Order: sequence, then C-alpha cells, then structure tokens
Amino acid sequence: NKRCLVTGGARVDDWNNYDALSVRRPLAVAGPLLVTNFAARSEQAFSPRLSTLFRAKDNLTFRASVYRAFRAPTLNELYRPFRQGNVQTLANSGLTAEQLTGAEAGASYSAWHDRLSMRGTFFWSDINDPIANVTLSTTPSLITQQRQNLGDTRSRGVDLDAEARLTSTITLSGGWQYVDATVTSFPANTLLVGLWVPHVPRHDVDFQARYSRPHVLTAALQASFVGSAFDNDQNTLPLRHYFLLNALASRPLGHGMEVFVAGENLLDQRYDVARTPVLTRGPPVLFRAGFRITVR
Repeated sequence: NKRCLVTGGARVDDWNNYDALSVRRPLAVAGPLLVTNFAARSEQAFSPRLSTLFRAKDNLTFRASVYRAFRAPTLNELYRPFRQGNVQTLANSGLTAEQLTGAEAGASYSAWHDRLSMRGTFFWSDINDPIANVTLSTTPSLITQQRQNLGDTRSRGVDLDAEARLTSTITLSGGWQYVDATVTSFPANTLLVGLWVPHVPRHDVDFQARYSRPHVLTAALQASFVGSAFDNDQNTLPLRHYFLLNALASRPLGHGMEVFVAGENLLDQRYDVARTPVLTRGPPVLFRAGFRITVR
C-alpha cells in the first residue's frame, strides 16, 4: 500500500566493565594512596521498535511508534564522586542500566503549497531504574546525594510546532512542548512518588523569525520561554521560569568567508541555572562578532 508504511527493527547490546579501580590521595593529611577495586560487571539489553506511517492525503500524514531503549550508566556515575557548592554527590558502582518503554503518535499537515507546515506529537514513556541523584542527608552546610536507580518515572506530553514561509526570504517558526514527568515508584523512599523529575520543566516555548538572502544577508531573532523546574529529587530547590531573546546576523564576503554578529540574552535576564543550594544564574547579555571560513 503506497499510503501506509510499516517498519520494524530490534537490536541486542552486551557491555562489560572490568579492571575498574579508584585511586585517591588525601590532601588534608599526608598518607598513602587509597585504592578501591571494583567488581567486574556485565549487562544485556534488547531494544525492539515498531513504527507505522499513514498518508491520508498528500498534505496530511499520521504516524505512530512503540519502542524500547536503554542507557547504560556512565563511568562518572559508577565510580566518580564530586562536590559542587554545598552538594556532595557520591558514585554508585552497583547501578544498572535505565530501561525505557515508550510510544508516540502524531500528525503532520501542510498547506499553501507547503509554505505552511504543522506537526503535533503526543508521547508517553516509562523509565524503569532511571539514574538520579537521590538525597541521603541534609545539613545546613552540606547536602549529600548518591547516584541511584530511582524506581520508575513516567513522562507524558505533547509537542507542537509550525513553520510559515511568508515570502521567499522571511520565515516564521515556533513550537511548544508540554511534559508531565513524575516519579511513579521508589520503594526506598515513597515520599518521592508524585514529585517532578528534576530539571524537566512543564512548558518550553520557542519562536524564531528569520530573514535569509544567502548571498546578501541572513538575520534571525529567537525567543524562548522555559517553565519552572526543580534542581533536586525532593523538589525543595526551585528553578524559576525565564524568557530569553537572542539575535544573529551574518553576511558572506565571498571565497568561503562570512562575517557575523550575535547577541544572547538581549533583555539581560538573570535566570536560574542551578541551586546547590547556592543559586547559580546564567550569564548576562553577551555579544559576539567574528569571521567564519569554510574550506571546500
């Protein structure tokens, strides 16, 4: 059927860690090296995927897919502790891989001879054993966390975007994503169930206006809104929502050379980046200018 396309696939992964060790030297007092040897470990993962696409009309397409995926713990998560601000994060050599089961469905529509295109996608995913920084203890001077497999989390949401080519040189585009990402199970600490997954805002909105004459001038104005989120598993360290405005202009000089100027955070918003619990904010307004050289 030319209107319907079904595809499927699967992969099998096997990975092994061996001869892992940690070597530390105390700085406060003189002493011997501290050597910790870690046990060898191995895991396997099976990741199938099934997708379908149905073209209802020349300008209307529906699509859907179901899949499984995995992410193995990194060497940092397994073996490397670190401290940032007043937060000490411990490694965990016993971590297992994250396992994701997901599905998505959506549609694409175009009009005005493809000068207007719109796309919408609903997505859902469950992650079993996601790796997260779990709080172990809190004091006025130190928060201690450890990398742990955080039971189960669920993310559901919608992703909408559109693009309109108003003329041969002017294009407008924008998108909105809504995500509801929460902890659904954690037997080790049931108080975390129902809380937001850290660093995942509910709302993310982007807009861009672009003027392009490739041999004369390219200019773009980009605006983005990021909703509030939390910087920790207990949802006690909030990161406030913020709005950013960026701009870029470039002009070719010939022979593969291009000059450009860009401005970031033009409204000089002091937005939250992290709380440890000391608040870290993003950079103020920033301007850049320079040359690009393309060698063919």
